[in-house]
Amino acid sequence: MRRTPCAGADTEIADGTTCGQRASITCAILRKDAPKVRPMDAAQVRVAIDGRELSFPAGLTVLQALRMSGIKVPTLCHDDRLAPVGECWACAVELVPATGLPAHHRPACREPLLDGCSIRTDGAALDEFRRNLLEQLATRAAPDEMERFPDKALHQALREFDILPRADASPPEAIDVSHPHIRVDMERCIACRRCVRICEDLQGESVWHVFGRGETLRVATGGGVPLAESPCVGCGACVDTCPTAALTDASAWREPPATTWTRTVCPYCGVGCVLDIGTADDRIVATRPALDGPSNKGHLCVKGRYAYDYVDADDRVCAPMLRRDGQWQRATWDQAIAFAAEGLRRIVSEHGPDAVGVLGSARATNEENYLIQKFARVAIGTNNVDCCARVCHTPSAAALKHMLGTGAGTNSFDDIEQARTLLVVGANPLENHPVVGARIRQRAKHGAHLIVIDPRRTGLAGIADIHLAPQPGTNVPLFNALAHVLLAEDLVDHAFVDARVDGLGTFASFIQAWTPERAAALCGVPADDIRRAARLYAQERPAMCLHGLGVTEHLQGTQGVMALIDLALLTGNLGLAGTGINPLRGQNNVQGAAVMGCEPGTLTGSQRLADARARFETAWGVPLPRSRGLNVLEMMDAARSGALKALYVIGFDVLASLANATETAKSLERLELVIVQDLFLNETARRSGHVFLPAVSSFEKDGTFMNSERRIQRVRQALTPRGQARSDAETLCRLVNALGRGAWFSRHRAEDVWDEVRSAWPAVAGIDYTRIDQQGLQWPCRGPDDPGTALLHAEHFAHGKRAVLERIDYQPTTEYTTAQFPFLLTTGRNLHQFNVGTMTGRTGQQLLRPTDTLDMHPYDAGQLGLDDGTQVRVASRHGQAALRLRITDAVAPGQLFASFHDPARALNQVTSPVRDCVTSAPEYKVVAVCVTPA
Repeated sequence: MRRTPCAGADTEIADGTTCGQRASITCAILRKDAPKVRPMDAAQVRVAIDGRELSFPAGLTVLQALRMSGIKVPTLCHDDRLAPVGECWACAVELVPATGLPAHHRPACREPLLDGCSIRTDGAALDEFRRNLLEQLATRAAPDEMERFPDKALHQALREFDILPRADASPPEAIDVSHPHIRVDMERCIACRRCVRICEDLQGESVWHVFGRGETLRVATGGGVPLAESPCVGCGACVDTCPTAALTDASAWREPPATTWTRTVCPYCGVGCVLDIGTADDRIVATRPALDGPSNKGHLCVKGRYAYDYVDADDRVCAPMLRRDGQWQRATWDQAIAFAAEGLRRIVSEHGPDAVGVLGSARATNEENYLIQKFARVAIGTNNVDCCARVCHTPSAAALKHMLGTGAGTNSFDDIEQARTLLVVGANPLENHPVVGARIRQRAKHGAHLIVIDPRRTGLAGIADIHLAPQPGTNVPLFNALAHVLLAEDLVDHAFVDARVDGLGTFASFIQAWTPERAAALCGVPADDIRRAARLYAQERPAMCLHGLGVTEHLQGTQGVMALIDLALLTGNLGLAGTGINPLRGQNNVQGAAVMGCEPGTLTGSQRLADARARFETAWGVPLPRSRGLNVLEMMDAARSGALKALYVIGFDVLASLANATETAKSLERLELVIVQDLFLNETARRSGHVFLPAVSSFEKDGTFMNSERRIQRVRQALTPRGQARSDAETLCRLVNALGRGAWFSRHRAEDVWDEVRSAWPAVAGIDYTRIDQQGLQWPCRGPDDPGTALLHAEHFAHGKRAVLERIDYQPTTEYTTAQFPFLLTTGRNLHQFNVGTMTGRTGQQLLRPTDTLDMHPYDAGQLGLDDGTQVRVASRHGQAALRLRITDAVAPGQLFASFHDPARALNQVTSPVRDCVTSAPEYKVVAVCVTPA
């Protein structure tokens, strides 16, 4: 039944205006007194809605109560992700606050639901008001747009009231198509300001602005520049919220509307954003964020929103291939599997199972990574299994496991909003984890303190209370100096330390020598700034630490994370909401790949081989290999020495990804058999592959991913597999059957494999597919009634009641500057591309970031006589690459930064062979270089 709440156009409202005046959205002024929606609690309120007596939880707005009752009223300025403002009054209702009080007409979206109130949502006068309002706005909608964008709020309301759109086609000069993803037509704008508010309050970029007032009011980018020239980061939130065709996805003008929507998880970073994939004719035509996504809260970044075209890229390989006479040639599945199986069988027979290495994938599901490590240990008989976690956050996992008993983040993303202080270390989440970065920025804007430790002035560093910019490679001295201040100024949480921490005496003696002045001489950070940061972290609690690869990808990566854990233990910033040590994982399922057992020393659940061997041997019915397994860096060493003969690599472009690429290429060239399983003929396959097995994307299969906060979430098939491509699980099982080991791999359906994982790893025994159908769960979750664990170490650590402080002395990197190599280069990611560009490089992201650049401070550029945009050669002791120069003061003099997304640039030819002294993670963050014109 149609509901048309509000009074007639001449009805006076409590503030003295009339509904007729309110009807002109373009004349409305943004209200600052809109009430915030209170959290729901156990209390109930009883109200009457259209004569029905109903009960609701306390803390709702009237609009929320109406929706829960199944009553739909139009909303044009409202978005559930934003605080209600009630500007348009389209949702107005007749409200009697309590018996005996006069009726008022108020916007349902911002009116709190009060106990005993009476609400009227329909009636002739209200219907007339709505119709008058919509008749005015019909001049902002065109017939073809109504058909193309049926879900836009204005278009829905016009259809509901049988009002025809009356806008003519916009002149071409009024339409901005400068941005590859977003089309702008402000001829359709109704000045509801939703785009302004969502850009400011959700993303935080402030791209859209309001100019003028009354009839001259308009919304535009700052300075009226085309969208592509604005600070827009392409998240699409403005498109998502816009109630008209003023802001739309550019692809929607060339693609048909979606006919089916499928909920799944983003295939990019480790935030684990939940999104809905819109398909038509078995193609992706649209995406949208899930409003109830636990980590993204109805938001996406530019990659999650728009970078999906790689699925149908022209160069996608959808059939098996074999290299014959130096050339790739198409083969049948039987031929390719037979060739791979025969090669593996021969090498194992002649050289033993440890002559084979297997690499899992962050792009594969948990279920597939479980099968990958099982394949290595059962089908081949080796512990030579690893994944790309080795080159990013294995140091975090090792440090957390060693000191706290669990090698995963301690808290949840929701704790960002609980923290009084946020410590962001060696991470640039606004670009690398954009949805979490936006949440951090919003929290800082709303009162939290922000400390950023990063050599560069990143986006968050620019708004931080304190920005500590250490010389690359000097994290440990800086962290030790922070700990020194905590003890010297008695900022230690003695109650927490007495109850849960050992080793304070010996640690205090050790750390006494690490004064801020000593650290300042090494890391270049003023001693007083070190003191200020330590005081803030210790005194303004709860304090939450989030760290990235700027901590882990160093010679002392693991030890750097240990030093951060020391700080949390000393201040009691563990085991409470808004605290913890939280690695920002780089890829969608890199956490899951490692935890499933794609590591040489651990089995599923990150259970040590020595501890869990007997249980897995019983479960699998086969003895497990006894020899020590090799990680991926050690595999390259073994290949170069001739000990490793074969490599089976799944969804991991080793040649393009590993540091010191020249030596990696030499290692791969010595292998007798390289099996590559991927979507594209990547650099590893081009240079060294012998067999190519076509894989499917995450949009073409079922399973689960695990995000940075330990959340297991469902991945669902939205497309049929392209060509002859098959899931990693199906391909593994084909290969296993060819090797005669199929009896141990009878399960390859995703849910069946997950059930096997649950039986092998008690910490996820309570997470079945039924329970995570709509919302993921965080492990540990040990039984069907266990709600999951959002917060680790609340009462005790995973390995016991107490943790031990670690004394970490400084070990300088072997990379140092000289007259020949005067700069220190750090490498990292950029907002618009992802890793080595396998996916984003085949999408519209190329228009936003076509290739890598070298960032240099203006002083250094002036000294070298280099201009912005110049092609330069950057060379190290290990290799060289050519890039375009970008002059920016975001880097300090003497320091450089470059991204590594473009395989044509091959930046990893420059990076060094230095590795983390505990886990072998490469040191991507420090290499001495020189720069000359190309």
